[in-house]
Amino acid sequence: MLIVTALGGNALLRRGQPMTSQNQRENVRIAAQALAPIAAEHDLVVGHGNGPQVGLLALQGAAYSAVETYPLDVLDAETEGAIGYMIEQELGNLLPFERPFATLLTMIEVDPQDPAFANPTKFIGPVYDKAEADRLAADKGWAIKPDGDKWRRVVASPEPKRIFELRPMKWLLEKHTIVIAAGGGGIPTAYDPNADRKLVGVECVIDKDLATELLARELGADLYVMLTDADAVYADWGKPTQRAIRRASPDALSAMTFAAGSMGPKVDAACRFVRATGKRAAIGELSQLGRILAGEAGTTIDAAATAISYAP
Repeated sequence: MLIVTALGGNALLRRGQPMTSQNQRENVRIAAQALAPIAAEHDLVVGHGNGPQVGLLALQGAAYSAVETYPLDVLDAETEGAIGYMIEQELGNLLPFERPFATLLTMIEVDPQDPAFANPTKFIGPVYDKAEADRLAADKGWAIKPDGDKWRRVVASPEPKRIFELRPMKWLLEKHTIVIAAGGGGIPTAYDPNADRKLVGVECVIDKDLATELLARELGADLYVMLTDADAVYADWGKPTQRAIRRASPDALSAMTFAAGSMGPKVDAACRFVRATGKRAAIGELSQLGRILAGEAGTTIDAAATAISYAP
């Protein structure tokens, strides 16, 4: 069975945690411990978020004023390499030496006219209190939005249209290689309208759940799993009536409302995958991966579900 997973950026770096290399390494090690038993039994593709990491690189670049800050597409590529390296190494420490790994820098096409550029929603970087966020927005021209009880920078998050490295991924999977790809939603690129087939980078961050959904669909995955720091999708989140959804059809979930910058894209991605393929998708907590696959934890989105079932 081919399983495509998407590791949330906040699962790799916990909310409010200092963005040190050691903290990221320890969180990747925890992720590897959850992924290793699955990788031992199945073919595996690992996508991952990079919101905190790419935001940190942008801040570090801005602190050095001698040159212009690197654009987001280049920072996306840097985080793909760094996080992919850590995942490869920590998974490799748990699996047989003979199992091959590969991290692919993954360019993904976006439409420069995508309406998302007029309404930034993708959180990147650390969290701030309101006063600090307002100061940074004024100083750097950032768009900021509330994220829970804190504030963060937001950037445009256009739809992924095409994955350029799809064929090399298929070749690697034929040899049962564990592939780390589409990190941070991939590297956003577009064709220059003023040149013939000239690719250029785009200043945005593609949502990694939508990018890995496209990847899972194009690779013919049997199961698509989004792993985050939330244990399930909740109805009435944040209210006294909130309930964890255990299993639902895509139509039932699509009729509900979820936060645009967090759970919304995950639910959207899961529903897209199930509708397009007839196969299952799931959303849940990284530490519960084995139980999610068994339908005992998290939220499973299944076209065969006739009604929403809730966790006891």
